[in-house]
This record gives sequence, C-alpha cells and structure tokens, in this order.
Amino acid sequence: QVQVMESGGGLVQPGGSLRLSCLASGFTFSQYAMSWYRRAPGKERAVVAVISNTGISTNYADSVKGRFTISRDNAKNTVYLQMNSLKPEDTAVYYCSAPGPTWGQGTQVTVSS
Repeated sequence: QVQVMESGGGLVQPGGSLRLSCLASGFTFSQYAMSWYRRAPGKERAVVAVISNTGISTNYADSVKGRFTISRDNAKNTVYLQMNSLKPEDTAVYYCSAPGPTWGQGTQVTVSS
C-alpha cells in the first residue's frame, strides 16, 4: 500500500524558513519522481515542485523559484522541501504526492507576523 506522511509545517514569520519532509512507503521510491503541492485557502491544490527519481532534475512553480528547494534521499525514502524567504501568500496546506496519485494528510504552513 502506497503511503506518504508529511511533517515539518508550522507558524513562521515573513522572511523565515521551514523544512518539510515526506516519508514514503509501499513502492520502490528510487524509481519515481516525487512532487510537493499546496492548497491555499479558497484555492485549488497546485504543484509547487517536482524532483526526478534520481534527484538530478527539478522544476518549480514560478511563485517559489529561487526561494524553495526540493531534494530527496533515496536511502531514507524521503523527499524534502526547503522553504526560505517565506511570504504570507505561501500560507497553505502542503502535500506530498506519490504514484497513484497518493496523497498524505498534508502539513499546515502559516506565514504571519
């Protein structure tokens, strides 16, 4: 059974940083690209970042380019999202996506002073 579990969200001031983690199980992690999505209040879920199975290739939504970094550790079945220079508009529930697609429960990120 494919499963993912996100963690690392919280309340942070504008300009601050957070690192999200997503632990995956139930499939051969190293063979699949992984993605981070987010759902902001009143909006549809949207892709934030994608990383290839090897970690060599990454892509980002224009709104987070230069501020967010996606990475993975295939030995730990974990994908990360390092978020720097956070803005109030980054406030959302962040989800990790696995093959299926399969979604976790998400982790809340709130950027507010």
